[in-house]
Amino acid sequence: MTLETLTSDNLAALHHGFFTRKGGASSGIYEGLNCGAGSSDAPANIALNRASVADGINVDPVALVGVHQHHSADVITITHATSERPKADAMVTNQKGIALGILTADCQPVLFADVEAGIVAAAHAGWKGALNGVLSNTVKAMEALGAKRENISAAIGPCISQRAYEVGPEFFEDFIAQDQDFARFFANGQDDRMQFDLPGFGLHMLREAGVENAEWIGHCTYADEARFYSYRRTTHRKEPDYGRLISVIRL
Repeated sequence: MTLETLTSDNLAALHHGFFTRKGGASSGIYEGLNCGAGSSDAPANIALNRASVADGINVDPVALVGVHQHHSADVITITHATSERPKADAMVTNQKGIALGILTADCQPVLFADVEAGIVAAAHAGWKGALNGVLSNTVKAMEALGAKRENISAAIGPCISQRAYEVGPEFFEDFIAQDQDFARFFANGQDDRMQFDLPGFGLHMLREAGVENAEWIGHCTYADEARFYSYRRTTHRKEPDYGRLISVIRL
């Protein structure tokens, strides 16, 4: 089956894509394009899926670079192709031929570019990383390579939507403790539960970091099982594991 790639007009000048789960070699609960080495899927399937993605973005598989994501605000600069996966949740590079790949399954995949400076970045921004500054740190790392904030464009890919993201009062309090204005990203739910607007919060944090040209391309990972993996959907079903989507950008 042919792979499906979603794109953003904000990044149209560059090779990029938010890959859905369609296509790929995995089966069972991972059916489709599971690219998560952290899953319990067969390593051979994951390698084949990643090779298909590399081919789709027109790079050698070893040039499809990733990180060991751990919900941090850490950003690394990629200077060469490597199969190593250092701990971080965002990457930046100015090297042609290197593709930056971020894995998600409800969290926000965020791709960045300063076309004029020749710099790209990719970030994994769940609620914790977004709240703790992974997006602003990514912009700073791009600036360190020569990017200008006013020239940076960004796109948030498929992630969990507010309708599907129910949270408790402690979650809400973590946000309000940092800024009372963050209350606007929460809607009332049942009883003491609330609904959190993750992509809305991501867009806010991007604009606070000086990235005005930013968009969410839409698509809820929880709601569309045919196209996306979802950690929360898997949890609700008490399934043993889940696949990971990949989002990629390169110069």
